[in-house]
Amino acid sequence: MSAVFLAWSIAAAQLMLAIAMAAAAWRVLRGPRAQDRVLALDSLYVSAMLLLVTFGIRTGSTLYFEVALVIGLLSFVATAALAKFLMRGEVIE
Repeated sequence: MSAVFLAWSIAAAQLMLAIAMAAAAWRVLRGPRAQDRVLALDSLYVSAMLLLVTFGIRTGSTLYFEVALVIGLLSFVATAALAKFLMRGEVIE
């Protein structure tokens, strides 16, 4: 019973994460301002990271978790650099 419930829960989570990624991609493409696009890109990174975690849970492979960790680190650096660029107009002083 619990294995079936876990499989359905993971499938539902993956579906909702795919919808969240589509909405974030729409905001990246059609955002009215650059700040909206940066926040949507950050949301897209987080959704992709969580989707990889759910794939890792489903398959039982640790490779997905490691890739999700790398995506998390890169998304933090990219968001910080984009925020600094939007605030000051340059990344490296």
